[in-house]
Amino acid sequence: MATVTPNNAADPAASAGDLDTEGLSYEQARDELVKVVTELEQGGATLEQSIALWERGEALARRCEEWLIGAKQRLDAARAAVEG
Repeated sequence: MATVTPNNAADPAASAGDLDTEGLSYEQARDELVKVVTELEQGGATLEQSIALWERGEALARRCEEWLIGAKQRLDAARAAVEG
């Protein structure tokens, strides 16, 4: 995970790049989310850093949810094919 600095947090272009999670696997997003949560829980970040970390965490959580929803849909389709 990239270190978030107050300058990154204030720069919309940098923040948008930090939020890009499209190419992450479920495991990558989950592992990075754990790191973000740990860093937030430690409490040493500035307000700007905390906001940037929170936004990154939200993006990572959404990516994990996308993967889980996709997996559920695949399982439902497989069950339907076996039962049908």
